[in-house]
Amino acid sequence: MLVRDNMDTRHFRTLFISDVHLGSKAAKVDFLLDFLKHHEADTIFLVGDIVDGWRLKRSWYWPQDCNDVVQKLLRKARKGTRVIYIPGNHDEFLRDFPGTHFGGIEVAERMMHEAADGKKYLVLHGDEFDVVVRNARLLAYLGDWAYDMAIMINVGLAAIRRRMGMPYWSFSAWAKLQVKHAVNFIGEFQRVVAEEARKHGADGVICGHIHHAVMEDMDGIRYINTGDWVESCTAIAEHQDGTFELIEWRATSGMQPIPMAIGHHEKEVAQQAA
Repeated sequence: MLVRDNMDTRHFRTLFISDVHLGSKAAKVDFLLDFLKHHEADTIFLVGDIVDGWRLKRSWYWPQDCNDVVQKLLRKARKGTRVIYIPGNHDEFLRDFPGTHFGGIEVAERMMHEAADGKKYLVLHGDEFDVVVRNARLLAYLGDWAYDMAIMINVGLAAIRRRMGMPYWSFSAWAKLQVKHAVNFIGEFQRVVAEEARKHGADGVICGHIHHAVMEDMDGIRYINTGDWVESCTAIAEHQDGTFELIEWRATSGMQPIPMAIGHHEKEVAQQAA
């Protein structure tokens, strides 16, 4: 393990980020700002739920660091990075503006991304394949309320663990994983989304929505989920040769980034743990 006072900026062909939930008190905005500071790309895909319109409608919460994220992305767009915003269910108000540009940021319902190796990936948020969100709006809001409760517990536990000098651990991510595994939700979601990619002749799919970052093969289709910036603080990066990397970010401003052991091949996870 190597501790460095200053971390070099990494440059990728493409970055994929989703489920930031700006406007929610649970959003790890400081983590994301630090990540964007140390990572550049030719293209950045914002794969939905970047802004949490559901929570903002209930209670307005928009501190300066939310503005900082928006300004950081706009600045990258001005400097030549192609930034593509694919709305999710929490920022669905943007779905009324496909093909529109806001400050150099493109809005698209979904997109086919061709990687450097020629393989094609369908990029979408994924909420249209979530039965709860698609078929029962009321249940979706109730589920969102329950998730807020888990986040409140998570924030309290995180504060206690920090005071005790313990590393960050997400109660809400752990609890949700237990429940959703129990009903086989994640597996079914992955299967259906992968099948959608197959229908469109794609080699893989890149999505968000379920806050569960992973890269794996689903019957010949590469399934990639970007994760989130509420619990796991993850992003997907495409290298110049077309291979993908799952990055779990644990550094924040004022802390020393600690690169952890990197796994093998395309399933590598580059962890920076405080």
